[in-house]
Amino acid sequence: MRDAAVGAGTPALWRVGQRVGVGRLGGHCHACDQCRRGQFQLCGNQPFVGTSQDGGYAEMMVARSTGLVAIPDALGSEEAAPLLCAGIATFNALKKSGAQAGDLVAIQGIGGLGHLAVQYARKMGFKVVAIGRGADIANDVLGLGAHTYVDSAQEDAVARLHEMGGAQVVMTTVTDSAAASALLPALAPRGTLLVVGVGKAPLTVSPGPLVVGERLVQGTITGTPFEAEKTLDFSVLANVLPRIETMPLERAGEAFARMKSGEAKFRMVLTMTEGR
Repeated sequence: MRDAAVGAGTPALWRVGQRVGVGRLGGHCHACDQCRRGQFQLCGNQPFVGTSQDGGYAEMMVARSTGLVAIPDALGSEEAAPLLCAGIATFNALKKSGAQAGDLVAIQGIGGLGHLAVQYARKMGFKVVAIGRGADIANDVLGLGAHTYVDSAQEDAVARLHEMGGAQVVMTTVTDSAAASALLPALAPRGTLLVVGVGKAPLTVSPGPLVVGERLVQGTITGTPFEAEKTLDFSVLANVLPRIETMPLERAGEAFARMKSGEAKFRMVLTMTEGR
């Protein structure tokens, strides 16, 4: 905590020495129309950590107090870090999806986001189908809590979901927009294609299934600091933890390369040497 300090006007909620985190959203402004509506996650004047604000590849950073998240004592810092991004992104999306306990929920993509989505979906009481590529992760996926694993490289995921009655929610965590679009027909009437992974290519959506079955395509952003704290609390309560590999900050390049290779199971976390 060398040189740590709180800025002038910071609420008494935050103090030097407290263990906090910052998610993807760097803190809302309290002044824009979205903030005035209480939709803080949609604030148009907040920075994105790692893009328009420093964070991630550093030992220290300056952060807005409106972006701070308190870390529970029961969570290690290495475990909490992925939950402040991938964790809240998937947990919040499932909460907003409209799915009820017992509904069929499919998770597409079993990586940094998907492996947490599977755990949350199971703990929320959904019937969980995980959709990935390759038989090598089948045991991992079932161990995370999926009721069924569908290897899309070997079988038709849409046909398989239809056999089960259709999915109330398909959460896609991949950046392959074509693969995400292909699962729209797997939705039950009034089902939702929940987009969490952000691809560069546009989604291809046929209007027929949307109109005839009153289906939805919905995007969700991570969430507010309050929602992030609820994510952490639920994770402790339900024992949902990220599967991580750690490397020291000095090996950040190596960690990034391993993440890009797809070999990491399932998140790379950079660690710091205390007291430096």
